[in-house]
Amino acid sequence: MTPSAPRAAAAADPPPSGGRGAAPAPAQPARLAVDYVAAPTPQALLAGDDVLAVFGFGRTAPASAQDPRYLHVPLQPAGDSAPYEVWRGARPVTGGRDGDIAWASDGALAFGAIRVDERAHAGPGDPTGIAGAAAYAYARLTAFVRASGTPHLLRIWNYLDAITQGEGDAERYRQFCLGRARGLGRFDPAQLPAATAIGYCATTHALQVYWLAAAAPGTPVENPRQLNAWRYPRAYGPQSPSFARAMLPPTAAALPLLLSGTASVVGHATRHPDAPLAQLAETFANFDALLGAARQRQPALPPRFGAGSRLKVYVRDRDAVAPVAAALQARFGGRVPYLLLHAAICRRDLCVEIDGVHGA
Repeated sequence: MTPSAPRAAAAADPPPSGGRGAAPAPAQPARLAVDYVAAPTPQALLAGDDVLAVFGFGRTAPASAQDPRYLHVPLQPAGDSAPYEVWRGARPVTGGRDGDIAWASDGALAFGAIRVDERAHAGPGDPTGIAGAAAYAYARLTAFVRASGTPHLLRIWNYLDAITQGEGDAERYRQFCLGRARGLGRFDPAQLPAATAIGYCATTHALQVYWLAAAAPGTPVENPRQLNAWRYPRAYGPQSPSFARAMLPPTAAALPLLLSGTASVVGHATRHPDAPLAQLAETFANFDALLGAARQRQPALPPRFGAGSRLKVYVRDRDAVAPVAAALQARFGGRVPYLLLHAAICRRDLCVEIDGVHGA
């Protein structure tokens, strides 16, 4: 097999010292706490001065808020509603908007988000506009992050409509991967951030991208059971996916391991096509291997998910939600907080994908 060639590394230009989210060197290490919190509205959650971001999911969450730290994600939870996801840092947060980017930073960590209307980028060879939208979003976020006081990308989430629509290289996920790489420009594949790419089960005509960046770089982690995503063979498209399987943050004692979207893939091939419970078990086998690789660098990480873990579980088919929920309950009981969301996965034969954070 011949993997698609990653692009060459960029020249090592130092990032600007000023810019959006810039701050003096933090007096204490970066810290990130991720929690799922039930609340009637996000406003009370946003009152904390250490809150980097609040995420609302599905139809019952507000679609927008004046505060740039709030982001609505139009993925429907398994029940009528879901708790809010809350990110907290270590010190007071400032935030604002820079054109189409919303941002917030405590000087050591930063949240950012952009939403791009695909239709504005449609044209010959890109009828839905997803490649152009991805190129635009990634060029904007890359320039924004590099010009900030938190120039190191740790983790990115990508949500888009109809992720597997289209045939062959015209499939929207493959087109998204082309646009993402074009927007990133020249990059070192061994230093890519962790990431998720998930499809909406509704029509929004929008690509939604949000991220976590830091003042200090993290350490990418790969999974020994899986081929590095950026080395995938040409059969998966003209541009291999651009992400690491996980990211160890710069201050491992105060920040969790950041887990990319992980599914029932061994090597580069799907295991147990269209069998959600078998895929769920294979996904956790992948996590066991990934945590083992991370613990070689950071032995203090627990070897299994527990109270310091937070997971988002994406399930493709509505009729699989209840069996997956039962399997998660049997596996974890109440030990691991998680959100269960109805979502499309980036391969047609994948039923389940999981991402999240993991710490002590």
